[in-house]
Amino acid sequence: MIWNDITALVERARTGDRLAYGNLIERFQPTVYAMALARLRNPTEAQELVQEVFIHAMTKLTQLRDARCFAGWLRQITERMAINRLTRRGPVRGADPLVLENVQDDGAQPLDDLIRNEQKAKLWEGLDQLKPVDRATLVAFYIRGRSLKQMSREFETPIGTIKRRLHVARNRLRRHLEPNMVRGEVELREEELAGV
Repeated sequence: MIWNDITALVERARTGDRLAYGNLIERFQPTVYAMALARLRNPTEAQELVQEVFIHAMTKLTQLRDARCFAGWLRQITERMAINRLTRRGPVRGADPLVLENVQDDGAQPLDDLIRNEQKAKLWEGLDQLKPVDRATLVAFYIRGRSLKQMSREFETPIGTIKRRLHVARNRLRRHLEPNMVRGEVELREEELAGV
């Protein structure tokens, strides 16, 4: 399909020709989907956005001044609506620790719960032995689920410094916990700390 054909379809669609608008959708749907997928990184959300974009474009088609600019206009709508969707969705956040504690584990045995609770208690004891800055850094990142950017704003410190503090604080916590741990529990992984 050449650009003159597209311009003619846009002009017909402006007058209410649904068949012409359907042809435009068929022509531009792959492009709109690719843009949406690149922004959202989720195929399902990208498909939903494609539908929203074409509905929005259909209702606003009379506002398009030059039919030859349809492709760029459609790209702008797609970009703006993808950004809006990402903004509404917001950042992924960690769950509240109190909520996680009350979740029932289907496969957990009473002994597993007892061991896990003892490990949590030891971990909190170790955190209490740390300097306030180390403790605040670990709690903010692993327990409250703050991002490095959020922590940088909260602590008024560069991200590089936050990363160094996390590394140093983990090592200090490990040193506090090692004398109290049974052999084999010495390796404190970040996933275990994050699950507290």
